[in-house]
This record gives sequence, structure tokens and C-alpha cells, in this order.
Amino acid sequence: MSSGARASELLGVVIGDVDWAGARLYVISKGSRLRQPVPVSPEAIRYLTRYLDADGLPGPDEPLWRTRRGESRPVSYWAMRRVLQRANEKLRTNWSLHDLRHTAATRMACDPEMTLRDVQAVLRHANIETTGRYLTARVEDMFDKLQEHYNRPRPQRTYSAGYAEADVKAVFGG
Repeated sequence: MSSGARASELLGVVIGDVDWAGARLYVISKGSRLRQPVPVSPEAIRYLTRYLDADGLPGPDEPLWRTRRGESRPVSYWAMRRVLQRANEKLRTNWSLHDLRHTAATRMACDPEMTLRDVQAVLRHANIETTGRYLTARVEDMFDKLQEHYNRPRPQRTYSAGYAEADVKAVFGG
């Protein structure tokens, strides 16, 4: 999720697409069909390391993600979708693989150090309007901001020097 990459792009990653030191993966982008880097969190690198420690390294041209049941084979999009469906049934949720991309986009956009253009670049959207569709205001965040707004002291009105107090009261009330 930290990469903001599409599930189909991540499922196509091979061991040679992992830049361990740079904390990024190279994916074949859906839009351009070019091999492009996507950043990943240090935590994601740790999880990937544990996954590979448990299952062994794939061959250089074999997909990174492999099934754990039965014969080892690449995890397809539909198999990953089914894994998420089983998790949804247990957790009584309704997440989709694409929701993970939306979550990454929302987290990035809520970071005051990241601009919308930064988020666009990470998601590799050609159009900023596409990125904007990923961003929705969370009710919790709006509530918190409103509470901050209501708890802030009201600014005191000041008027330029030279106005009589009676005139200001007549125009603006008082």
C-alpha cells in the first residue's frame, strides 16, 4: 500500500525490480507501459524481507509474489482478489485491491509536507484531475478541523485610525 502502485503492477514485480537500498520497486506502469520506480516505505521493505526469508528467493525472472498453498506459482490478480475477499468475509469489511491505492493517496495528501503534485507524481497520473478523484475528505478530519476552528479565539476587529467610534458603530453595529 505504501507505494500507491496498482495491484496488477505490484504482482508483476520480479526480484530484479527491487531496489533494496533505494527503498523502491520498479513496475511496468499501466498507463505508459514503461518500467518506472515507485517508492516503498521502510516497513514494506522489512515485510518483503520477512516474506522472502520464509519462502525463499525466486529466480531472477520469476514473479516476486508466489502462492503458498500447493505448488509454488505466481500470484495472479484474481488469486490476490480472492485472498482479500476471504479476509473481507472474516473481518466483515468490503475492501478492494484498488482501495489500498486510494488509502495511500489519501495518506500522502493529508501529509502537510506533500503537495498534490507530489501525490500525482507518486501515483504516476498524467492528469492532476485524476489524482483529485482519489482524495476525499474524511469526516473525522473535518470534525477535528471544525473543533479547532470553533475553539480559536475570535479575532478582534480593528479599524484604521481616524474613524470616530460612533461612526464605526453606526456602520458595523456594536
